[in-house]
Amino acid sequence: MASRHRERHVTERIGWLRASVLGANDGIVSTASLVMGVAAAHASSSAILIAGMSGLVAGAMSMAAGEYVSVHSQADSENAELARETMELQTDVEGERRELAAIYVGRGLEPALARQVAEQLMAYDALGAHKRDELGITETLEARPLQAAMASAVSFATGAALPLVVVTLAPASHLLPWVFVTALVFLAALGALAAYAGGANRRTGAMRITLWGALAMAVTTGVGMLFGGAA
Repeated sequence: MASRHRERHVTERIGWLRASVLGANDGIVSTASLVMGVAAAHASSSAILIAGMSGLVAGAMSMAAGEYVSVHSQADSENAELARETMELQTDVEGERRELAAIYVGRGLEPALARQVAEQLMAYDALGAHKRDELGITETLEARPLQAAMASAVSFATGAALPLVVVTLAPASHLLPWVFVTALVFLAALGALAAYAGGANRRTGAMRITLWGALAMAVTTGVGMLFGGAA
């Protein structure tokens, strides 16, 4: 009996990876920025911590809701396409077979072989063949709203918790530089990890996410200083 060869590709984890990386990144950037903005306005330690905790909860719920709605819209579109494809398979099997064969011809098969492949695949699983080769919907990339929502919420909360830990441990007189530097370290590590998991360049991933995180924290701190001084 021949052994079954199984290869693993980065696209197999692109769905949950995207939601998790975006969630953790947003959690670190938004919470660190919020904390730094409030601290720059000369708020008390308790007010800073409360603001950070509120940002964690609100951000996690917002990420979950937004990701669920977005991915669910994708799932609705996929289901509508599948329903239409099912109807076409019931009313025009030969037309659907020619359509599938034309796809394989476009990918390099001879017309006769493409016709044979289309016939065999449709005999095995007609809807599955059209779902994969005509609509481009695969099991790996199929929309999963609940999975995306949960991954976003958990990853955001995890990322947001990191600056809050720093807030509780850092001396009040040096809170701003502590939060800023540690947030950049967290972001760089996250960017490198995400790039590694996705098969991309780790240095580029780390630099990209760190640059934008630093910009967000700097702008928010400036706003806190501006309005805090005015108050």
